[in-house]
Amino acid sequence: MKRILVAEDNDSNYLLMTYILKGHYEPVRAHNGEEAIELVESEKPDLVLMDLKMPIMDGLESTRRIREKYPTLPIIAVTANAFNTDREEALAAGCNEFLCKPVSNKQCLEAIAKLIG
Repeated sequence: MKRILVAEDNDSNYLLMTYILKGHYEPVRAHNGEEAIELVESEKPDLVLMDLKMPIMDGLESTRRIREKYPTLPIIAVTANAFNTDREEALAAGCNEFLCKPVSNKQCLEAIAKLIG
């Protein structure tokens, strides 16, 4: 089963993501951007679902740092910020896709499937 790193500091949002992924992918959790970088190294996920607003290090900076070492690792930004500027910043930082919270099951699974099958 493919492994997905869910970088999400909010417990209820993480629970929603595990519900969506259940039966399709194995979730691994990072509570902040710094931990996400560490877990990309140690867990070797197939894809990252990256919250953009997190403590210690935000998702944009974390994405930029992951991109330096893993240029082909698929990263999907997942955020409550739905403005075009947020989308542009996420894509400029290296995200492959951009999803707005609340994320629907269908929308999330389709975005993941598009990137890793």
